Amino acid sequence: MNRTRSIRLASASAAAVATLVLSACASPVSESSPSSGATAETSGRVAVTYKNGIAVLDAKTLKVVGTFSTEDFTRVNAVGDGRHVLVTTSQGFQVLDTSKPALTDAVFKATTPGHVVRHADHTVLFDDGTGTTTIFGTRALLSSDGKLSSAETYTAAAPHHGVSIQLSDGTLLTTVGDKKGRSGAAALRPNGGKWDKVSENSQCSGIHGEGAAADEAVIFGCEDGALLYHHGTFEKFKAPDAYGRMGNAYVSETSSLIVGDYKNNPDAEGYLLNAVTLIDTAKHSYRVLNLPDDVRYTWRDIARGPDDLAYILSTDGSIHVLDPATGQIVRKYPVIAPWQGPAHWQDPHPAITVKGSTGYVTEPATSTVQAIDLRTGAKLGSVTLSAAPNEIAVAQG
Repeated sequence: MNRTRSIRLASASAAAVATLVLSACASPVSESSPSSGATAETSGRVAVTYKNGIAVLDAKTLKVVGTFSTEDFTRVNAVGDGRHVLVTTSQGFQVLDTSKPALTDAVFKATTPGHVVRHADHTVLFDDGTGTTTIFGTRALLSSDGKLSSAETYTAAAPHHGVSIQLSDGTLLTTVGDKKGRSGAAALRPNGGKWDKVSENSQCSGIHGEGAAADEAVIFGCEDGALLYHHGTFEKFKAPDAYGRMGNAYVSETSSLIVGDYKNNPDAEGYLLNAVTLIDTAKHSYRVLNLPDDVRYTWRDIARGPDDLAYILSTDGSIHVLDPATGQIVRKYPVIAPWQGPAHWQDPHPAITVKGSTGYVTEPATSTVQAIDLRTGAKLGSVTLSAAPNEIAVAQG
């Protein structure tokens, strides 16, 4: 069942490509002049999805430099090479070149494309429909003009909603499960064309999400805590509640501190959360922090930024700056109008992503994207689109 093979980028079918090419005349996105203000310190491109389309923005000016027609709902993840973004479609992971810009016909085929992970100069994709992990060099698309000839793969024993990450020594950490559920993670080592299992932990029910902190301390979320892999060993952290789910990890590779989301009521309606998990991978400590009443967020609303702090975009319309070391909210920046949580996780609702000291914030209610200086809270610029933004990714290295 464990194996390595080559995988080739396939061109999308003619019908799929027809709906995924640049469409200037029919695009539902229009650009307004970015507002004046301080010049952002960043450069590069930002990809923003909306219903049936994607807009590519200049990260410095927020000018719309390209728009593309896509499927009804798509997701975007940065490759990590500073140029390319992977667009999740029914075909698989489609390559968006934000520099040209162009939504290329290069596709990493996947029946149910899921998580994208960047770490240790590799980008790792997971296909939930087949349980296949695809691993390629993060900068490979740059050297091959967007056309990757081959990549390494591993196929799990059974398909499941999973995730994988490769460490700098070649170890592959991957989730274990099947269509009925997920139980934990395994560590695998490459060995002459196959993968050898070196360890496994089955104490992480509902395992979901991952993150690599400093010193390659990797965390996974569980329905009753979290699972740490560090220096070749798995360690389970137990939640204080019988059901204490961490589904997403917000990490910095220069910090041993991890911020995770936290939910202790499996029957709660909606997607708003009011607590976070704080994990110190150096001290091997775990605790749950209840946030102030006015800080409520979804999985799209936390990002790590300057000084390894956590920036939480709350329903009160403000970015609340959390110090993971102390558990204190140290600053608050009003940025958008108050908003309500989504009825479905795919529904457009405010999101934040970070490059350097700049935070990019979406506001679906006003169809805007704005850039914020996360050190001062100053507004660096904004752009109004003619469709509500949904997901957002920065093409950064």
